[in-house]
Amino acid sequence: MSADPKVTFSDAVEGGATASAVPLRARVRSLGPSMTRSVRAVAETVAADPAGCSRLTVSALAARTGTSEATVVRTARLLGYPGYRDLRLALAALAAQQESGAAPAVTADIAVDDPIADVVAKLAHEEAQTLADTAAGLDLAALAAAVTALATARRIDIYGVGASALVGQDLAQKLLRIGLVAHAHADPHLAVTGAVQLRPGDAAVAITHSGATGDVIDPLRTAFGRGATTIALTGRPNAPVSHYADLVLATSAARETRLRPAAMSSRTSQLLVVDCLFVAVAQQTYETAAPALAASYEALAPRRSARSPRP
Repeated sequence: MSADPKVTFSDAVEGGATASAVPLRARVRSLGPSMTRSVRAVAETVAADPAGCSRLTVSALAARTGTSEATVVRTARLLGYPGYRDLRLALAALAAQQESGAAPAVTADIAVDDPIADVVAKLAHEEAQTLADTAAGLDLAALAAAVTALATARRIDIYGVGASALVGQDLAQKLLRIGLVAHAHADPHLAVTGAVQLRPGDAAVAITHSGATGDVIDPLRTAFGRGATTIALTGRPNAPVSHYADLVLATSAARETRLRPAAMSSRTSQLLVVDCLFVAVAQQTYETAAPALAASYEALAPRRSARSPRP
C-alpha cells in the first residue's frame, strides 16, 4: 500500500475531468488552502467577478490582481483549464448564466443586525450551495471504491472529533442498521487503540473538514500502517490527512465567519457524503441489508409508540 493517496480531487481534474464539471467557486474553495498567495489572489478574483474578468487580457488580469502573467496562466491550469483563453471562455459562460437569473441573489454573509428573515434566507442559500458544490465535485470513482471497501469490510472504524464526531456517529449507526460492524470513535485514545486492531480487509474512515486535525490523523495513520483500507472525508483534499488515505472524498469548503466559526454547511456537506455512502453500500449488500434494516426497524417500533404517562 502506497503512502500517496490513490484518488484526490486534484487528480480527478488533472486526470481528464472537465473543468466545467465542478463549479468554479467550489474548486477555488477546495484548492485555496494549497495555493500560494498570488495564485489565490487570481483565483478568488475570477470567482468573485467572472463577468469583469472574462473581458480582461492576461496582462490586464495580472495587473488587477498585482501578480504576473505567468501566475495567471498557472492559476488557470490549476483550476483545470488548458490555458487562460479557456478560462476566459468559461468565465464568460458563467457570467451569462448569472445574468440570466440562474444564480441566487442572496449572499451567505450574515451581519449582527440582520433580521431573522434574512438569516433564514442566507443560511438556506449557503446550505443549498454547499450541497450542490459537494455533489458536483465529488469524485465518483473514489466514492465507488469507498463503497466497495465498506461493503466488504470485516470491521469499520470511524474517526472524528467535535462536529465531525457527530457525522461519524451518524455513519456508524446507519451501517450498523444494515448489519455491518461499525464503530465511531470520538475519543482519540480509543481511536488509536482500536486502529491497532485493524488489518487488511478492514476499513477506517477519517472525517475532518480541515484535514489537519491530529486526533483524527493519528488513528488513520495507524490504520493505514496496519493494512486497512483508509478513507478521508475532508474539505481540504490536499491536507495532511490525505497522506494516509487510500481514498479521498472531498466536501465543499464552506466559508466560516465570525458569527459561524464552525460553519453548519461544512457538516451538511459531510452528511451528504455519508448518505451517499450508506445508500450505495445498502444497494451493494441488499440481500443482507434489507432484512437487517427491517429487523432493526421492527425492534425499534415499540419505542416509537406514544406511551401514557404513569400516574
